[in-house]
Amino acid sequence: MNWKAIVAATVFAGVAFGSVVAADGTHDSRIAMMKKIGGAAGTLGAVAKGTKPYDADAVKAALTTIAETAKAFPDQFGPNSDKTDPEVNPKLWDNMDDFKAKAAKLSTDAETALATLPADQAGVGEALKTLGADCGACHQAYRITKN
Repeated sequence: MNWKAIVAATVFAGVAFGSVVAADGTHDSRIAMMKKIGGAAGTLGAVAKGTKPYDADAVKAALTTIAETAKAFPDQFGPNSDKTDPEVNPKLWDNMDDFKAKAAKLSTDAETALATLPADQAGVGEALKTLGADCGACHQAYRITKN
């Protein structure tokens, strides 16, 4: 029996299942994806503020997480997803193209920052300003915060 093939198949099946679960369009799956972006932004923020030392690998990982997650996030709002989520402005469903464009801009801006990888604390701060503006534009238009 080829144990490596079995382990690889099991890992692949787990990853595939995780992708399906992660993209189910529920409130919890949306929040999980936003927490990934928030955690990555937090890493960049700590570097920009100087509370963490500049680490190229950490910056690269954070930008990659933001780029990939923002690209996948609109899939959380498919036709069979939860349209009654109390934190989602109902206007999103009528403005899906704008929502997708905002997510794509965040992803593209993160990819651009990744391609030109900020070399120091100031560079990370500049990249974070751009990414933060992208996040804010989408949240202002399509997120309802709990009081």
